[in-house]
Amino acid sequence: MAMKFLQLLFLFSFQLRLSFSGQTIMMESVPDLQSSMYMTLDGYPCVRLLNLSGVIGCSNPGRVKVVAPIIRLNNATELSQLSAVLLSVDEIQSFLTRILNDSTFAKNVAGILVESSPEFQSKLKGFSPDQKFPQSEFAPYQSINYEWNPIGSGIMWNPYNFPVFLLSHSSTLTLQEAAIKNEKNVKSYTADVAEFDLVMQTTKAGTHDSESCLKENTCLPLGGYSVWSSLPPINFSSSEQSKPIILVVASMDSASFFRDKGLGADSPISGLISLLAAVDALSHVDGLDDFNKQLVFIVFTGEAWGYLGSRRFLLELDLQSDAVSGLNYSLIEKVVEIGSVGKGLNQGVKNFFVHTTGVSSATNETLDALKRAQDSVKSESFTISSANASNPGIPPSSLMTFLRKVCNSTVEILTFVSYFLIYVSVILFLLM
Repeated sequence: MAMKFLQLLFLFSFQLRLSFSGQTIMMESVPDLQSSMYMTLDGYPCVRLLNLSGVIGCSNPGRVKVVAPIIRLNNATELSQLSAVLLSVDEIQSFLTRILNDSTFAKNVAGILVESSPEFQSKLKGFSPDQKFPQSEFAPYQSINYEWNPIGSGIMWNPYNFPVFLLSHSSTLTLQEAAIKNEKNVKSYTADVAEFDLVMQTTKAGTHDSESCLKENTCLPLGGYSVWSSLPPINFSSSEQSKPIILVVASMDSASFFRDKGLGADSPISGLISLLAAVDALSHVDGLDDFNKQLVFIVFTGEAWGYLGSRRFLLELDLQSDAVSGLNYSLIEKVVEIGSVGKGLNQGVKNFFVHTTGVSSATNETLDALKRAQDSVKSESFTISSANASNPGIPPSSLMTFLRKVCNSTVEILTFVSYFLIYVSVILFLLM
């Protein structure tokens, strides 16, 4: 089953080119002239998005290209002219913060070029463009100042009226050479420049938020499908569906400063893969019809953008639309979510935590199922335990949507359980 929704918007055309100076080459045609002057570089843009509040992300300030000489950050304590600033990934957060706080400095920033290097992944360990409490406005509790993401800077949720590109490794080397050349030729009349063609503007004045832009059909929506299924399959023609439902959920998308580079392999795709592995294993179990509870799997899209998928799912349940035919949220007994688990496989994480919504017999039943599942695997390479009681509640997750909506249900969240054998065992114990 699938549910389609539309929300955040973007409209763009982007390209990054390098224009060379001081070269003498034999030319026989206009294309020869162009190829001698320009080189198209590889990179990943920070793009512009619209939401109900306005704009976020990056774009040229208008509908024309931006051209500026390339300089390195260490020579950019003060900018005397419009410049394309070359910097490393561990410098971008402080640089963007300065731009937001210093309008005089910001007016001379034509664009930002972020370097890649063999040490790129290690430098990213201290980099998070999201907020310290991602999507805190959807929290079902009051402690929204809690830092679930301590290294978060929130830079991806701000608007920037200049282009920002994450360069490929080869493009980084090319632009480093250009910056060094410009530094040596500081008194020359020529310079190597970057030409930005990151035009991301709506096609009609006054459409600077998602609501007005959709109404005027002047931009393209971001959207997708959430998908659900059940084991055993639900008989849609029967009105006798009365088994309590265990709803098992995961997310399929992520948000990042450079959308085409940060695909979310660890969060949330690792959780999605674990869910799919569990579904595959459970599909081979005999006697699913004999269990006392109905198992329903759902994968949400749009969760990184205001929990769009889970919110839409609950709305469809309220409307009893065809998209959720056979489901009734009054029958939902437990909601189990599997979150980011990839670090347990390749980064040596051995401690996995279960977050729940309080103390109850259903909670204790789930924790007992986890304990039995861990014992059945007979491995000492990891441990599973309850999350710290000092946490204000569940971490940012789809379960926040359910807690705000399904207040009378026992809603639980299961995160950071990486071994799908445990996941399968937990579900089997809960179904009994």
